[in-house]
Amino acid sequence: MDHGQAISLRRPDGQDAPGVFFAAPTADAPGVVLIQEWWGINDQIRGIGRRLAAAGYRVVIPDLYRGRSTAAADEANHLMNGLDWPGAVRDIAGACAFLKDQVPSARVGLTGYCMGGALTIAGLVHVPEFAAGVCWYGIPPVELADPARLRTPLQAHFAEFDDWCTPAAVRDLEDKLRHSAAEYELYRYPAKHGFFNEARPEVYDPAAATDAWRRTLEFFHRHLGGPAPR
Repeated sequence: MDHGQAISLRRPDGQDAPGVFFAAPTADAPGVVLIQEWWGINDQIRGIGRRLAAAGYRVVIPDLYRGRSTAAADEANHLMNGLDWPGAVRDIAGACAFLKDQVPSARVGLTGYCMGGALTIAGLVHVPEFAAGVCWYGIPPVELADPARLRTPLQAHFAEFDDWCTPAAVRDLEDKLRHSAAEYELYRYPAKHGFFNEARPEVYDPAAATDAWRRTLEFFHRHLGGPAPR
C-alpha cells in the first residue's frame, strides 16, 4: 500500500516543514493540498490522499504535528490546542508552492477535515495562489481568518448534528460568506461531525460521505481542471 513519499516543504518565511506526497497518474495533473484532522497524519488521512491521487490529482499533506498522531481524543485535543495556527497556514503555503513548483501551469486546490477544514478556510483567505478549496466541517477562529475576506471559490460540507461546528456556527459562517467576494456552495447533511471518516463507525455516514465526495470531485473538476468524476 502506498503511504506516500516523505518530502520537505519550503515555507514563505524560509523555514522547512515536513510533508507527504502522493503522485497522480499524470505528472502534469492539478494539485491538491490535504489537511489532516486533529488526529494527525494517520492511515485514514493517507487513504484520502491515495483516493485524491487516484482521482487524478497530485497531493501534498503537510505534517502539521511534525510526525505525531494519536487515536485518543484527549491527546488529539492537546495536539490541536498546542498547534501554531499561523505557522500551520505557512506550512500550507509551502505545500501549495511545492505543487506549483512541480507544474507552474497547474492549478492547486485545498481541502481538509475538522481542524483541517478550519485551516482550509484560513489557507484560502491567506494564500491567494489556491484556485479553489473544499472545507469539511471546520470553521476557523475569526482572529485567524475572517471568512468575509474570502475571494477564492469554496465548497463546504457540514453535519446537522455537530456540537463543534454547530448549526448556529454554520449559519454565521454562511452569513459571512454571503458578504464575501467568493463563489461558494454550502451543504448540510443529516449526519454527525466526522461523517466522512470510515475509521470511526460511530460517526461514519456512507450516504453523506458518498454525496459529499462526489460533489468535491465535481467542484475540483470545474475549478482545477481535473478529470471528470467517473
